[in-house]
Amino acid sequence: MIKQENILDQIVAHKKLEIIAAKSIINTSELEKSEYFGRECYLLRDFILDNQLTGIIAEFKRKSPSKGIINDAVDVAEVTKSYVSAGASALSVLTDSKFFGGKREDLQQARKVNNIPILRKDFILEEYQIVEAKAWGADIILLIASILNPSRIQQLAKFSKSLGLNVLLEVHNLEELKRSLCDELDAVGINNRNLGTFGVTVDHSYNLLSEIPDQFLKISESGLSNPETVSGLKKAGFNGFLIGENFMKEANPGQAMKDFVKHI
Repeated sequence: MIKQENILDQIVAHKKLEIIAAKSIINTSELEKSEYFGRECYLLRDFILDNQLTGIIAEFKRKSPSKGIINDAVDVAEVTKSYVSAGASALSVLTDSKFFGGKREDLQQARKVNNIPILRKDFILEEYQIVEAKAWGADIILLIASILNPSRIQQLAKFSKSLGLNVLLEVHNLEELKRSLCDELDAVGINNRNLGTFGVTVDHSYNLLSEIPDQFLKISESGLSNPETVSGLKKAGFNGFLIGENFMKEANPGQAMKDFVKHI
C-alpha cells in the first residue's frame, strides 16, 4: 500500500514545480534589478522588542488547506495598514498561490503602504525564492525545519543574511529545534499547528520555550485565538506572536486585531 502523503508533502512537491516555472519566466539577474532589491531591510528585532508595539506578526491569509477560504473579500493594502495602526510589530504575507491563495502582488502591495518588517510566508526550498523575496520587498524569510535538512537551513540562512534579510526558523518539536539551530538565524518560531494533521496545541510553545537559546527572538505561531493565551506566552518569555486566521476570519481583520490587543 502506498503511504498517503500529508499536505506538507503535497505542498513541497508542487512548490518544486512552481520554482522551475518561475525561473523560466524571470531569472535572478532580472530580479536583482527590481525596485526593492537594493533597499535596506527593517530589523525584525528592533520592532519585535519595541515596547510601543504588540509583538504581533499579523498575517494576511486568504485561505488554508485545513480551513479552505478564510477571507477572500478584503484588500491586502487596507488590511495590512490597519494591522500596523493596531500595533503590529511585523506583517506576514502569504505568497503561496495553490494552497493559500497568495501571490507576489500581495507582498508588493503591502510593502508600498507599510514601514514595518514584512515576512514572505512561503515554503522556501531554494536561493532563488530568497532573491524573489528581497526583490518583492520582504524583510524576513521563513525556513521550515520539517522540509529542510540542517545543512540546507544553514546555507539558506547564510544566503539570506548576505542579502540583508532576517531569518525566521519554524520548528514543530524538540528534535527539529535541536538539529536546525545555527548562528545565521534571527528568530525561532514554534508552530503550534501540526502541518501533517493541522491539529493545534499551544503546549508546543511552552514545552519548547526553554530549549531556544536567548540569542534568538522567540516566536509562538498558530492557534493564538485568545488574548489571555498571548498574555501567558508573553509572561513565559515569548517575544513575538504570529497571528493570522483569528483576524482574517472576521469581515474587518484590522478591527479584529484592535479589539484583540486591548485585552493582552
